[in-house]
This record gives sequence, C-alpha cells and structure tokens, in this order.
Amino acid sequence: MHGSFIDLATCRHSVRSYASDPVEREKIISCIEAARLAPSACNSQPWKFVIVDDPDLKRSVAEATSSIALPLNHFTNQAPVLVVLVMESANITATLGSIVKRKQLPLIDIGIAAEHFCLEAADLGLGTCMLGWFDENKVRKLLGITAGSRPVLIITLGYPADPNPRPKTRKALDSVMSWNEYTGH
Repeated sequence: MHGSFIDLATCRHSVRSYASDPVEREKIISCIEAARLAPSACNSQPWKFVIVDDPDLKRSVAEATSSIALPLNHFTNQAPVLVVLVMESANITATLGSIVKRKQLPLIDIGIAAEHFCLEAADLGLGTCMLGWFDENKVRKLLGITAGSRPVLIITLGYPADPNPRPKTRKALDSVMSWNEYTGH
C-alpha cells in the first residue's frame, strides 16, 4: 500500500521484466474491479476484460505482440498474465456524443479503465505494461472476439523482476501547464 495518490502515481511504471511467480486470482480480480469502477461517457462502460493465464494461450497472445520485422514487446511472454481490453459497443448517447464531438469516447473510456487497473496493480505490488502494438486479428481469433468488438489494449501483469521502480523522466511541470490560456510550445 502507498501513502498517497502521488506516491502511487510515482511508483507505477511500465514493467518489462517479470518474476516467474504466479499472480493470485484475488489480486487479478481486484485490478478488474478497480477498472470496472472507472467512469465512462454516459456510463456506457464499453469494455470487456479477457484474462489470459493459460500458459499455451498466453504464449500465443504474447507472440501476437511482436514480430521479426518489428522486434517490440518480447518481454510479454515473461508476464504470468495478459489482460486484453476489448472495446465493446457504447450505448446510444455515448455513440451519438462521439459522432457529434468527433471524439472516440470509448477509447478514452478504455484508457481511464486501463489506468485504474494499473494503479490498483501497483498498489498491490504488481507490475504492468500497457501495449497498443499487437496483431489485432490474431488476438481476435485466439480469444474468439466477435465482430463489433475490438481488442484495443493488452496489459501485461505480474510481479516485477526488479521491485524498485526506475526514476521517472517527465517534462517539467511548468512546461505542461498554463493558467487561463493555451501557451503552446
């Protein structure tokens, strides 16, 4: 447990090296519960979380996150659990809002839910990494995701091999904010 939200946000980082220890189901469910409680446009909750912990299936999904041409995400096979966030159809008011405002509100909602998941995981001593780069069609086939739903994010989950988070490199606070007007860059 962390003392404050800022402590938790400071400690949460993208983990790319995992210990082989299995993740307790209660902790996985706690992370899903945190994500389920996330706000969404018009309360549409346009998400489904597919927990992949079967070793053979996990290996196949992990393979869909990397390729020979682009050797990204090779660490995914180390993670004991992969959680695939599937974007479901939003309700009619959120769908209309997305059209009128020309914003993909369900994708914003998925991002909020994913961060709730990752913050809960960090609070439980687990590591995560969010991945948007993967073969959606392969993941869709492996998990039986039907038309009208889309796998948009994969989160690796497990105990970090190194429990000490590396220092964060972020832009200076005054360079990412302004008061009462946009100051650009």
